[in-house]
Amino acid sequence: MRKVLSNIRKADHDFELIDDNDKIAIGISGGKDSIVLLYGLYLYKQMSQKNFDILAIHLKLGFEGMDMTPIASWCDELKIELIQVETDVYKILKIQANDEGRLPCSLCSRFKKGYVIDEALKHGCNKIAFAHHGDDAVETLFMNMIYGGRIATFRPKMYLTRKKVTFIRPLLYVFENDIRRAVDHEHLPVVTSTCPMDKHTQREEIKQLLSSMYKQYPTARDNFMTMLSNQEQIDLWHKNK
Repeated sequence: MRKVLSNIRKADHDFELIDDNDKIAIGISGGKDSIVLLYGLYLYKQMSQKNFDILAIHLKLGFEGMDMTPIASWCDELKIELIQVETDVYKILKIQANDEGRLPCSLCSRFKKGYVIDEALKHGCNKIAFAHHGDDAVETLFMNMIYGGRIATFRPKMYLTRKKVTFIRPLLYVFENDIRRAVDHEHLPVVTSTCPMDKHTQREEIKQLLSSMYKQYPTARDNFMTMLSNQEQIDLWHKNK
């Protein structure tokens, strides 16, 4: 966790993610990324000399076989409040599935954001932390370039004016391998996703593409991360209007 905490501190310093008196809701899927984020912010609260509170929110999407008992027990041990919210997301997704039975992941993402925002505001939170990490940022960049024709990824910090809540991504400088090592070293509880689309998405295809690229070009991952904030070196075409 030492490397994870160091990178949370760096992200907080670079993008001013956390302030005194914040109450931060953390979306908990049960997977490794969100559990490491929750534990990371729990530890960062103790070491950072910043006065903020955290609250874990888990959405029960309706996928069969998701047992959050180990995580609920772990949260009890750490005295972290865990809110579990009943939803009918999976029922709606099945209605919206295409002829091949594929669920609309983008719709699921919008539902989840909406539910987490509403629950966070209900409990007095002014910020919501998502567990997107460095590899997610690069994957999102490539997805936007390949499927959307634009050079963009998610922001480290984003204020939603209509809802008056701020999204933050404290794991921005953390890579997936660091997260795996933290889970193993700290023996953190992880619940495997039972979503039928898990590992069968466009993002998974991009993940595999980048994995093969990193094997051939070992410095590519770090260079991609540098590129995301290397504003002085942006050199694109600018057409006359």
